[in-house]
Amino acid sequence: MSTKTSESSASIPAPTPSGRIPTAKDYDFFKVVQDYLERAAKAINLEPFVRTILTQPKNEIIINFPVKMDNGEVRLFKGYRVQHNNLLGPFKGGMRFHPSVTLDDVKALAAMMTWKSALLRLPFGGGKGGIKFDPHGVSKAELQRITRRFTHSLGENIGPEYDIPAPDVGTNSQTMAWMMDTYSNMVGSAQKQSVKGVVTGKPVSSGGTLGRTKATGQGCVICVVEWAKEKNFDLEGSTMTVQGFGNVGSHLAVILSRLGVSTVAVGDHTGYLLNPEGFNAHKLQDYVASKGSIAGYPGGKPITREEFFATKADIFAPCALENQIGEAEAASLNVKVIVEGANGPTNPAGEKILLEKGVDILPDVLANSGGVTVSYYEWVQNKRSESWTEEEVDAKLERAMTRAYKEVSDFARQKKVDMRVAAYALALSRIESVYKEREIFP
Repeated sequence: MSTKTSESSASIPAPTPSGRIPTAKDYDFFKVVQDYLERAAKAINLEPFVRTILTQPKNEIIINFPVKMDNGEVRLFKGYRVQHNNLLGPFKGGMRFHPSVTLDDVKALAAMMTWKSALLRLPFGGGKGGIKFDPHGVSKAELQRITRRFTHSLGENIGPEYDIPAPDVGTNSQTMAWMMDTYSNMVGSAQKQSVKGVVTGKPVSSGGTLGRTKATGQGCVICVVEWAKEKNFDLEGSTMTVQGFGNVGSHLAVILSRLGVSTVAVGDHTGYLLNPEGFNAHKLQDYVASKGSIAGYPGGKPITREEFFATKADIFAPCALENQIGEAEAASLNVKVIVEGANGPTNPAGEKILLEKGVDILPDVLANSGGVTVSYYEWVQNKRSESWTEEEVDAKLERAMTRAYKEVSDFARQKKVDMRVAAYALALSRIESVYKEREIFP
């Protein structure tokens, strides 16, 4: 399973990778996303009726479903699927298995998927879902039953032309294979082969695409490369710190290492490690894949969370969960650029401090949209019964991400707004133009 999460599913809220316990009082992720929507709407004078529609999701699905566990006990699980908007195409977004999954967080993430799809010019809307439990606290057989029962309970609320799930925190290609197989057994025999596109992020042998596993991290790298060109900054010999060394953080570090970027500090839910000489990103990636976390890795010296954020580097890549960079962390950070591999890692108070310090922020809506972009390529291959080479996928992703980066950067410069507001504004303007053309039915 994803190495980004392995917290205990105790009765208290699950700790974030920082070790802090998030509370509803101190962070409202959905409100944060809505505030960015408001700021971007003002920047482009968004039509009031479009703003009204986008303030809430179209559908909020909550399912309580029973699963028989290995010991014969029946447990009730709570699952969510939020479908934010499908004006541009089918709802699209990940499935998160984590003890801290809440409806408001899923709503925030679903809205962000709408902006990502619009920003990257993909024919998708936005959706997100998940189950509130610890996937590491159950057996593989139980995990399969939970996944299949949830998929079956969703029924026609998902489909290759309606709503297309993908992996997220706590899920992976195996999860998607189970979901696809369950869905294919819910349709008629004649349709079994035509519904592979019901999920993306599948194993390649089951209809997935080459290049999907590394896509989110690779998209982040492309943004860093474009930033470096823009700032006339030489990546060769530069340094980076990475929070979260799961699928996104590890691939980002490995790909950047080929460009001469040295990862000097890493962290996850088990703690933080420092190596001023630089970690071997490949070896650390392999270690995390086998052990589930960076804990016990011999190549680094244990440091505190505070020391991690105070570690001087050129690049910081938060690739864990949301709300990791608050005022204290922002004040400590000594970096030139932050590339948001996670969704919502920087809270507004932290962002304000960083921007005042002159730190560039490559926002999540842009930086980590490589995942959904390559998911689109997988969906297209499924629809056409095609299989593309990894080189083809990589080349398409590079073109898409480079174009999006330049559009966001140009907009930010022209309108004198930060990159996050620029990314939201561009996405909103594309959605607005379609609403103006199609208008409201009836």
